[in-house]
Order: sequence, then C-alpha cells, then structure tokens
Amino acid sequence: MTASFREGSGLIGKWITNKNTLEYLGVWENIKNPDFNYPEFGVINQEAGVNRFIMSVGQWIDRTQAIGLIVKAGRYGGTYAHKDIAFHFAMWLSPEFQIYLINEFQRLKDDENSRLKLEWNLQRTLAKVNYHIHTGAIKENLIPQEITKQQASFVYANEADLLNVALFGITAKEWRDNNPNKDGNIRDYAKRFDTK
Repeated sequence: MTASFREGSGLIGKWITNKNTLEYLGVWENIKNPDFNYPEFGVINQEAGVNRFIMSVGQWIDRTQAIGLIVKAGRYGGTYAHKDIAFHFAMWLSPEFQIYLINEFQRLKDDENSRLKLEWNLQRTLAKVNYHIHTGAIKENLIPQEITKQQASFVYANEADLLNVALFGITAKEWRDNNPNKDGNIRDYAKRFDTK
C-alpha cells in the first residue's frame, strides 16, 4: 500500500535531507528490500548532516535501489511512499499527528487486551459451570448412597481424571507435577496446553 505526498517538493526535500529520516529509510529498506545498496547508504549517512548535503527522493532511489519511495513524472505524477514511510513523514511534519497516532495505537492495544481478558474470563466461567454440571451428574448417577464422603471423593477424582486424560492426555496430578510453578489447575491453561 502506498500513500502520495501531496505537499510541495520543498517539504519532501527538507525531510529527506534530515539525518534521522535517512537513518529511518535505511533501516526500513534494509529490512524490506533484499536489493538495498547498504554500502551506498553508509556513504550517504556519513555525508548527511553537513550544510552542503543535498538529497532528493530520485537520488535516494538511484543511489540505494530503494523501493519504499517512488517518483512518477507526468500529469498524475508525484512522490509516493509505502504507508510505513508515509506515517514517518506525517509524524515529522506534524507533532499533533504523531501524538494522535501514539494515542490511537495505545487505545487499540488496550482494546485488544480487554477483549483477550474478557475471552479468558468467559472460557474460565464456562469451564467452572461445566465442572459443576459434571460433578452433579456424578453425584446423581455414579455415587451410591451407602459410601462415605472419603470414598465419594475418590469417585469424583477418578471421573475428573478420566476427563482430563481424554481431553489433555494426562491427569490433574501429572499436570501439577509437570507444572509446579503455575497457579491454578489444568483447566486454567486449557487453551494454551499442548499435548504433543
């Protein structure tokens, strides 16, 4: 995806001669562009910052084989940039935009974390409800009236282990032995548990 720089070439010229901009472009190209001429970038980076230094988008592309910026001539011509680079230009141009972008990023991360926490709580609640249904069914159908509470607890444990082995491949005790530093039980980690 690209964005077009519609402000005049004077602003683009100031931006691309800025040493910080060139460092950003060099890092971006080095990551995204296998044909990037990194040695030539080193020469440019050394020249940048002195008063006599001149650089245009066209020179940058020609000297480094850059792909993040494109210059087109003609009626619909202009300077075009990959969205990462367009964001960098907009942040350089407007501190207000930079603050907006940072705030928006933080808001999106907070929303994502809230959704993940809600999803985890929902799954945990469903597991708890299912556990109560399971224990109720055991009490009504598998435990004879004449056994002691201690004997009944063995029936519950055996049934729970049967389910754990069916679902996770191990018993609750085996999981606790393998995960001594984790809080909770095997159901708390069901989504992240790997039976391989």
